[in-house]
Amino acid sequence: MLKYGVIGYGYWGPNLARVFNQAEGSKLVAVADRDEKSRARAAGLYPNIVVHSDARELIADPAIDVVAIATPVSTHFALAEAALKAGKHVVVEKPLCGSSDEAARLVELAAKVGRQILTDHTFVYTDAVRKIADMSANGELGRILYYDSTRINLGLFQSDVNVIWDLAVHDFAILSRIMPAKPEAIGATAIDPMGTATESLTYITLYYPGNTVAHIHASWLAPVKIRSIIIGGDRSMVVYDDVDVSEKIRIYDKGISIIKDPEVQRQMRVAYRVGDMRAPKLDGREALGVMAQHANECFTKGVAPITSGEVGLQVVRLLESAEASARKGGQIIRL
Repeated sequence: MLKYGVIGYGYWGPNLARVFNQAEGSKLVAVADRDEKSRARAAGLYPNIVVHSDARELIADPAIDVVAIATPVSTHFALAEAALKAGKHVVVEKPLCGSSDEAARLVELAAKVGRQILTDHTFVYTDAVRKIADMSANGELGRILYYDSTRINLGLFQSDVNVIWDLAVHDFAILSRIMPAKPEAIGATAIDPMGTATESLTYITLYYPGNTVAHIHASWLAPVKIRSIIIGGDRSMVVYDDVDVSEKIRIYDKGISIIKDPEVQRQMRVAYRVGDMRAPKLDGREALGVMAQHANECFTKGVAPITSGEVGLQVVRLLESAEASARKGGQIIRL
């Protein structure tokens, strides 16, 4: 039975506390938070846990096997480093760190002490993304031609990160799971139309081998909430609408093929395929619960999670590169 301690009981910490307390093979034994009201709320829900005002006390507890961190991004590195040095496995809310240098140091430290890092990229554990990842792996999509994401809503403006780090981070994690290759270059535009000193609107393009592209539109300034992704393959295409409660995924047997016969090419260069649409039944499990069970299995068996520290590092590098491109007016940056 893995014993978990959660640091940070504000917005996301209560969710981590709940799923790790409910998951098979683990239980919550401690929570740390500087805020007295947050500590009281945790103690009220879990009367048998130990509550700390100082995270260092939780990390030092020899009874704790795993430390889950749900604090501002700027604090992730110091807390995760201390937990790894104390011999704990670590779960870190996305993004892993505020810089790729810090993330790389954590990955190196985890390998040195023989512990695992799981970066909590929750979207990767949704039933929809797991289904798309399976389709990509088994060839059902064929060659992926493009990925087009719209991830917009009105707020919430973050105090410590811009819209790239807050929203586009989800697409970078999803892409790391479903794309068969890593991107070769990235270009981004990010603007601050409201003059808040924080970019709230971004357009990002990632360039992959074989003329495949991924485009991401993320915004805190939209009047509606949209979470829509279209993935175009040369065998089938997928529309993933995370806001749709009944049919999150629609798979279309549609596409085109290039006509190579010179005689036929005189009349038409491409042939269109228009087949059926189907909406597969998904298992409906809560993504965070899937993540918790996966974490327990990985930590128990000593294997790398699908959103390992290495994946977390890759995502942070993409975040940095997108931000660097935006600072340079959209200049394409080789990865």
